[in-house]
Amino acid sequence: MARKDLLDIASLHREEIEFLLDQSTSFKELFTQSVKKVPALEGKSVLMLFYEPSTRTHTSFEVAAKRLSAEVTNFDIAQSSITKGESVRETVETLQAMRTDYIVVRHGRSGLPGMIARLTKASVINAGDGAHAHPTQALLDAFTIKEKFPDPVGKKVLIIGDILHSRVARSTSTLLKKLGVDVAYLGPGSLVPKYGPENIRRFTNYEEAMAWAPDFVYLLRVQMERQDVQFFPSLREYHRLYGITNDRLTEIRQRGLYIMHPGPVNRGVELCDAVMDYERSLINNQVENGIAVRMAVLDWLTPGGEAPRSEPTFERSFAPLPHLTA
Repeated sequence: MARKDLLDIASLHREEIEFLLDQSTSFKELFTQSVKKVPALEGKSVLMLFYEPSTRTHTSFEVAAKRLSAEVTNFDIAQSSITKGESVRETVETLQAMRTDYIVVRHGRSGLPGMIARLTKASVINAGDGAHAHPTQALLDAFTIKEKFPDPVGKKVLIIGDILHSRVARSTSTLLKKLGVDVAYLGPGSLVPKYGPENIRRFTNYEEAMAWAPDFVYLLRVQMERQDVQFFPSLREYHRLYGITNDRLTEIRQRGLYIMHPGPVNRGVELCDAVMDYERSLINNQVENGIAVRMAVLDWLTPGGEAPRSEPTFERSFAPLPHLTA
């Protein structure tokens, strides 16, 4: 059942997802032990290839690899030949010569991790590519939800924010639907695509979305860096219409809803300060669970196999995405 690479959620079978979530539970139990390391990847090397800034994902993968006893190398993009015009293919060929076992890659272009996977025998893990996919974020989100509801079938998750540009919304909604969870989107009409799966409801009004009676409210970071045009009047207006204000937090507390956010949080935009102290905020749980999930993924993948011949599956939750060629 093991694979060479983890590039998206759409290509995973439900049995594989359940296996990874079960393994994540086992790895999380290590966190309470005096010795938190296991020798699962002893002698293996993990290369962190991040073309985009990252704090949570990068640190989480690094901690996960070290707890599995792997050797971790951080590839410094700013100090590499990439700044001199070296192509991704040339970079990967150089890394392949170093015989690395795993490559954790984040890039702003959709499909690039899949291209890298076809060029190397190392196991490639997509840590986020453009607006396409963020599979380990989706897995840790599902793991966090299953901690509260071991059988999440029929539970409702309302994802709020910039759906159009969000690889998190794309991957997490794809995975949750595979687990039988109901998903709905809420946001400005310009940021909630009208196309995509018919079994995901779309709201542009907060009150109507809450009448849907969600169990979880999942807030997305407003990604101003991915918006080439202005999709809403102002951040203040966005917070008023779609953010969790103090008044809305009172309603959420009365309903007993859980709040999630992939981070980093924009306070005063997606949520007010009080949310961070809300007793049913799962934001810190998501960060902790990310380590366990990424340990499970690294342990599951099998480097050294043949590079995949087929193209990676794109998660078509919104619109078809352009695919990169080598």
